[in-house]
Amino acid sequence: MKIGFLVNPVAGMGGAVGLKGTDGQYDRAVALGARPVAPAKARAFCAALGAVPHTFCTAAGEMGEDTLRSAGYDCETVYRPAGEPTMPADTIAACTACIAAGAGLILFCGGDGTARDIFSVCGHDIPLLGIPAGVKMYSGVFATTPAAAAQIIRRLGETSCTDAEVLDVDEEAYRHNTLATTVYGIAATPALPDLRQAAKWASDGSSDTRNQEEIARFIVEIMRPGTLYFLGAGSTTAAVTALLGLEGTLLGVDAVCDGRLVGRDLNEAGILTLLETNPVAKIVVSPIGAQGFVLGRGNQQFSPAVIHRAGVENLIVIATPAKLSRTPSLYIDTGDPDLNAAFGTSVAVISGYAMAQRIPLKI
Repeated sequence: MKIGFLVNPVAGMGGAVGLKGTDGQYDRAVALGARPVAPAKARAFCAALGAVPHTFCTAAGEMGEDTLRSAGYDCETVYRPAGEPTMPADTIAACTACIAAGAGLILFCGGDGTARDIFSVCGHDIPLLGIPAGVKMYSGVFATTPAAAAQIIRRLGETSCTDAEVLDVDEEAYRHNTLATTVYGIAATPALPDLRQAAKWASDGSSDTRNQEEIARFIVEIMRPGTLYFLGAGSTTAAVTALLGLEGTLLGVDAVCDGRLVGRDLNEAGILTLLETNPVAKIVVSPIGAQGFVLGRGNQQFSPAVIHRAGVENLIVIATPAKLSRTPSLYIDTGDPDLNAAFGTSVAVISGYAMAQRIPLKI
């Protein structure tokens, strides 16, 4: 098979700096010190891929050619972007050129915005598969990790295509604590068990409210004096700040110490600054519904540097029984394979007052 290989070089840059996305935010992300994410994810894919019988067509430079050639793969360059940074129009044009060159599958490295652009060309006719590199990645067309994407490509002969939703959020609304998702279509994507993520499942909140309150009551009761608690995104963690009588950020990272809000909507730099003055800290997160990602999706503020500073042992995972019933396995994707492995093969998830379930953990 000829595979179209495309990288969105700016995807994911808004994550660690707390912008909750990169669409229209490239200059601001750079000003805040954001570093490229997608090229490293693409290189990790190639490192895991090894020899395959497939051929590649791609776009010039950071949009794919550099990664493939540095990994030793021959490729046909079918598109050259006009300048930097690349734009959605470049992704669309490059995808169109790959299909014209005979690509039977589009493999892309980016996030939900990139998936939308690719899908606008492929529709349901040309299969697509995402190497996860964005901030959110709620769509169901992504492999769980770059290594999982490589395994799917190596085993294409064993796969059949399945339908998967292409989702994206309104990033401006997201930055103002409103999660508004839109389904842009149904794509065909190759899949193998446990190697492709599900589309995000969002609870309407009605059935989870009591369980969230019980979890929050337990977390508040076990909070230690003088300890810094970083609370990740989601309605379950928001229940903790609400019980404390604090106004937190539903879709960002807040910091609480001794019942006070000491940081709101923090980025990686803000978290590291707080850890300089108070190194005793816990990170409280809730996995994304159905997908099961504990780290690496929508909370890149908890970077490898932050996790190393706080300590792997100080991660607290919370989730309601309803969410866990749709999430049989949890995933860690920090971008650092050694750090991922340090979390082990399972994690205890607080699912009620003084109640926990041990859930398999995959990397």
